[in-house]
Amino acid sequence: MNNSVLIKKQSGEYQAFDVNKLINSLRRVQQDEGLVQDIASKIQREIVEGMTTKKIYQMAFKMLKGKSRISASKYKLKKALMELGPSGFPFEKLVGKLLAHEGFTTQVGVIVQGNCVQHEIDVIAQKDNYHYMIECKYHSDQGRFCNVKIPLYIHSRFLDVEKQWEHQKGHEAKLHKGGVYTNTRFTSDAVQYGKCIGMLLTSWDYPMGNGLKDRIDKSGLHPLTALTTLTKAEKTKLLDKGLVLCKELHETPKILEQIGVPKSRHKKVLEDSRELCKIH
Repeated sequence: MNNSVLIKKQSGEYQAFDVNKLINSLRRVQQDEGLVQDIASKIQREIVEGMTTKKIYQMAFKMLKGKSRISASKYKLKKALMELGPSGFPFEKLVGKLLAHEGFTTQVGVIVQGNCVQHEIDVIAQKDNYHYMIECKYHSDQGRFCNVKIPLYIHSRFLDVEKQWEHQKGHEAKLHKGGVYTNTRFTSDAVQYGKCIGMLLTSWDYPMGNGLKDRIDKSGLHPLTALTTLTKAEKTKLLDKGLVLCKELHETPKILEQIGVPKSRHKKVLEDSRELCKIH
């Protein structure tokens, strides 16, 4: 019956509530099918006309957290990426770490000389004959998409840098590519243009099956903002110290004491960090 209920998306549009979407998002983080169905049924009973997707997410998150902190942390991945602000630098670091995990040699926040002018490049990634120049577009609001202006602008910068790269020794056979990584989504025009010019585009769920959510889940490189055992202020302190991942927190446990996290909570924080680092 509730499948005909209209809910309000982040963009302000309305759409019919689809319980299968909710079930699939819960299955991504929770293996117990009984719990998945139980949460989906409870939410389906409570949904009313005009309810926001944000409110539905909050309900599901609260129910998950009551059963499994780790599942709740994984479920809040999209929100955790939004919490990497206010500057975009932690997001750039996360993208650099992700590419490094995938075998690339990476540099984050580099000034390079183009043919005409200097450019600050968010991430430069190299592997074998591949040489990528990547711009990271971080948004703290998931209603903000990357439109076609972004890849257009990045491509013009890339062309200027590529001219210089091509003159460098050993670059004759390298495949140079520009790319854009965003924690939200691309408009259809942005995707169309990116495909047309051979640009690397990566968003929350693009390319399908290989977007940020899939790659973070597979690699275990979860942002520390996903942890439910830390306060917002504590997460900000850790980001200010240059830490971005649960993995980094797990590897440097003494930092918790340095930023003033009470000893009584250290064990839970580190347990969750370790669990989120597991590669699936």
